[in-house]
Amino acid sequence: MRAALTSELRKWTTTRLWWVLLVIMAAYMAFLAVVMAFSLTLAPTGGTAPVGGVDAALTVYTLGNGLGYVFPLLAGAMSMTSEFRYQTITPSLLGDPRRAVFLGAKLVSAAVIGLAFGVVGTAASVAGGAPILSLRGDGAFLTEGDVLAPIALSVVALAIWAFVGVGVGSLITNQVAAIVVVLAFTQFVEPILRVGFSAVDALEGVAKFLPGAASEALVGASTYASLGMSELLDRWAGALVFLAYGVVLAAIGRWTTLRRDIT
Repeated sequence: MRAALTSELRKWTTTRLWWVLLVIMAAYMAFLAVVMAFSLTLAPTGGTAPVGGVDAALTVYTLGNGLGYVFPLLAGAMSMTSEFRYQTITPSLLGDPRRAVFLGAKLVSAAVIGLAFGVVGTAASVAGGAPILSLRGDGAFLTEGDVLAPIALSVVALAIWAFVGVGVGSLITNQVAAIVVVLAFTQFVEPILRVGFSAVDALEGVAKFLPGAASEALVGASTYASLGMSELLDRWAGALVFLAYGVVLAAIGRWTTLRRDIT
């Protein structure tokens, strides 16, 4: 396992894909944080801002997990699909034919690199939003434990998104198809489902179990929840549901894709 993990980490660090996504994510998160902070501190004439205090800070600082998770998810998926696109999976399995070990190393290495996405994405959100919240809102709240804990958990959640991405890539081995599915689901399908389910009393509870909602439950903060559009599971329940997505997807990939003959 150690040799396989070393090999996987070397693949990550000798390619440009992950850090290009990392740079784009940093710029995107900083931009979104600025826009969101301005929006939350913009009070209508004679009224108050829609969200304030600690809630506003959490909404801005956890934007990486709320909206930027597509980057580590893509990185994790592409780490797997690249093996099939460039046929590097053949020498990888010739070096160690234990496919469970190969997949396990993929999952662990993705989680490790995912921590970099978590740190950079969350730091960019804080750097972009804190000055505006401090100047225009009720404060930055960066010394409050109720704010620092979700910030730290946002880093963890983004690492898990990379872990989930490997599971996605193990099922959808065509790289273009995997990218399209990830983008479609994260940017359109899940947001629509969450809003739609939340509007129907009989389906409101289902929205809590979607992957994005589960990750937000782990963090303990949500853009949707702060605006009254969604409820979340308890933190530990959300963490278990979120991790289950990655584990189940990877297990299915192991017994379908990785069970076939590979040449």
